Amino acid sequence: MMLFKALRKSGLARCKFPFRFTSCVANQKYDYDLVVLGGGSGGLACAKEAVEYGVRVLCFDYVKPTPVGTKWGVGGTCVNVGCIPKKLMHQACLLGEAVHEAVAYGWNVNDQNIKPDWKKLVKSVQDHIKSVNWVTRVDLRDKKVEYVNSMGYFVDAHTIEYKTKRGERMQLTAEYVVVAVGGRPRYPSIPGATEYGITSDDIFSYEKEPGRTLVVGAGYVGLECACFLKGLGYDPTVMVRSIVLRGFDRQMSELLTAMMTERGIRFLSTTIPTAVERLPDGRLLVKYHNTVTETDESDVFDTVLWAIGRKGLTEDLNLEAAGVKTKNDKIAVDQTEATNVPHIYAVGDIIYGRPELTPVAILSGRLLARRLFAGSTQLMDYTDVATTVFTPLEYACVGMSEEMAIEKLGPENIEVFHGYYKPTEFFIPQKSVRHCYLKAVAEVSGDQKILGLHYMGPVAGEVIQGFAAALKSGLTVKTLLNTVGIHPTTAEEFTRLSITKRSGRDPTPASCCS
Repeated sequence: MMLFKALRKSGLARCKFPFRFTSCVANQKYDYDLVVLGGGSGGLACAKEAVEYGVRVLCFDYVKPTPVGTKWGVGGTCVNVGCIPKKLMHQACLLGEAVHEAVAYGWNVNDQNIKPDWKKLVKSVQDHIKSVNWVTRVDLRDKKVEYVNSMGYFVDAHTIEYKTKRGERMQLTAEYVVVAVGGRPRYPSIPGATEYGITSDDIFSYEKEPGRTLVVGAGYVGLECACFLKGLGYDPTVMVRSIVLRGFDRQMSELLTAMMTERGIRFLSTTIPTAVERLPDGRLLVKYHNTVTETDESDVFDTVLWAIGRKGLTEDLNLEAAGVKTKNDKIAVDQTEATNVPHIYAVGDIIYGRPELTPVAILSGRLLARRLFAGSTQLMDYTDVATTVFTPLEYACVGMSEEMAIEKLGPENIEVFHGYYKPTEFFIPQKSVRHCYLKAVAEVSGDQKILGLHYMGPVAGEVIQGFAAALKSGLTVKTLLNTVGIHPTTAEEFTRLSITKRSGRDPTPASCCS
């Protein structure tokens, strides 16, 4: 491998490992070995991994401003308008709760006058994001990944065209192309949607206080935004077209909805917006229709935030010129992330039918680079990917939902172990434990292989991460219950699951140690 890297860097070899002697020649047919379209998590991971094997890599990245003019630097959705700012806002929300709880623990805090400063919070979040943008640019330079801040698009299957900052059209060629442009939030096709509404692309840098906010959409993005807005002292309402958290375990989704309702977040069920109008005082009149009662209503809000899903950014790539096939607004790929054009690949959120999560994009990008340039045969495993919804009581899961397991194996072959629990830290401030719940979906027979784990409670993401590795390694109920928990933690509750739904017994514990 060291010899292979040396040959790559010297220009004497431009081939996959093991060597393809027919192409290991000094002349260079293409300008680059790899061109990556998109500077988000997946694209950057692929590009940075590829240069480790001595190949010539160039990465294009360009962000179209949102309808209200928001734009950002390199790093993609996660860094700029996704995971990172969302987690920081979530933390701000939790800190607000902690300040009020501190009084019960004996801290002399005058919580009557404590309130967040929205503009200061936004500035702090944006300052951090800009520092990450800068570190990313420096990292690309140090790793010798060429970076072009422009929209790259296909002229043919090996040729990419782009505009320079002076407006000149330039072209270059690549042996391999990886499309990693991700997606952007959708807007509904109703009057006033783009003129007056914002999305998650805007909220983390929004200069004015959101005030009374209508969050349209009940996926994880909508719920997370509604929850941190509520935690920061604003008044969110969530508009739900059909069900909350489609694709997740139904019982856990309903439990999360109940938790949010208990905290004062209003839900407009089976409702769709029909128009948004700006009133003379600057507020927004939203008209909406209930699809069950067939009634029309309206209400006034300060902010309308669209969270109705995301679309893949394929329209500017000119994929037709390269012969790449799409499905809806995403790119169809096989198990190797290859499109129907053998040397063109796709990773991340632009892929059809795969989990739209940053760690998924990163790992698939790295594995692809290793297969293309380092002789690896390892494929990305898209099953049993853990995820977390960052609401005040977080919900995390890995593996199958209860519904998926029943559909696949039949109800007679599924055993569900479950229980409510009481986090120790909730006792003194007398926080509600009504929705602290977890369950393990398992097979009935043998050692009872676990198919899915679901947890709702404090730091759910941290809790489920370790169990995710165990589940992928073939975790069974026997092994889980033979594991000694760390006391007193909430994670240990998984090691104490003994009550099944089938038994009909009460899953509520009498004490923290029962």
